[in-house]
Amino acid sequence: MPELHVVLLLCLAAAFAGWFDAVVGGGGLVQLPALLVLLPGASPAQVLATNKLSSICGTSAAAATYYRRVRPDLRTALPMAAVALAGSAAGAALASVLSADVFRPVVLVLLVIVATYVGLRPALGAEQSLRWDGRRHHTAAAFGGLAIGFYDGIFGPGTGTFLVFLLVGLLGYSFLQASAKARIVNLATNLGALLVFVPQGAPLWQLGLVMGACNVAGGWLGAHTAIRRGSGFVRVVFLVVVAALVLRLAYDVLR
Repeated sequence: MPELHVVLLLCLAAAFAGWFDAVVGGGGLVQLPALLVLLPGASPAQVLATNKLSSICGTSAAAATYYRRVRPDLRTALPMAAVALAGSAAGAALASVLSADVFRPVVLVLLVIVATYVGLRPALGAEQSLRWDGRRHHTAAAFGGLAIGFYDGIFGPGTGTFLVFLLVGLLGYSFLQASAKARIVNLATNLGALLVFVPQGAPLWQLGLVMGACNVAGGWLGAHTAIRRGSGFVRVVFLVVVAALVLRLAYDVLR
């Protein structure tokens, strides 16, 4: 285990990341950089695996809270989660082969498009209006889940944000319903990556579980905040997280 002050700072970051992740995704913006800065001696695989171990704890708590309070339609969420898990495992397996630098410029452009689209359409996600039903709906959800799952396994930051946008912008869910489903799918993507990382002995188990407990507390609070405040609040947090992602990725690309 690292020194006590390092553990305390990482726990604080994990709690804040859990809150963000539960509301709209983007907890990796907080937790992953904290691990990189505060654990300079850790390998990239250890950092990624410990981040996933902590995140899956908070995502589980948030998903359970959303399920009890919002009752998302599992006929969409579960198949989407299954293909996202497979995509995440494939991405994690390729993480050591393909450089994340390849993805950063593409993701940056996509995020700018997402922010512009949501910002110019204030009514988007305020109410639920599904674009398709039946097989077409589930096919679109499955392909989107597979692609975002792969992205989460190989790179990660912004996965929850992309899931929310897919569910709102493409499928027509409200922001609140999208956040509920995104937590279930994000739980699966975290699990898919861990299925690859754990056999490699990558996670720092003690630290990851301690951070996970704080992530659970943040996830529980974030889910209740989103449910109480509604889709309008989630939309605002969504735009803030997207803006932060754009700045982070722009810095990485320009550097």
